[in-house]
Amino acid sequence: MSRERRKHTPEFKREALNLISSQQLSVAEVSRRLGVSQTLLYKWKAQFAAQGEQAFPGQGQQTAQEAELARLRREVELLRMERDILKKATQFFAKESK
Repeated sequence: MSRERRKHTPEFKREALNLISSQQLSVAEVSRRLGVSQTLLYKWKAQFAAQGEQAFPGQGQQTAQEAELARLRREVELLRMERDILKKATQFFAKESK
């Protein structure tokens, strides 16, 4: 039987990190108090250290880099489809000219 994943708000994550940093509590203690695994707290801590205030953007909110990456992936897919169509058209006309 699988467990349903819990979703934590950005505010919850920041508050958990605040308990670790400002109140000088250990990760293990915060983990016990909040019912969150230590591994997850370490992951949030690393993410916050790397991205600062832009960490934990929330549901549906993308960072500028993620939005650009998604746009570029859509563009690459469109260009691949156009290329494939042109390949097929070239093969078709090459057969007809023989």
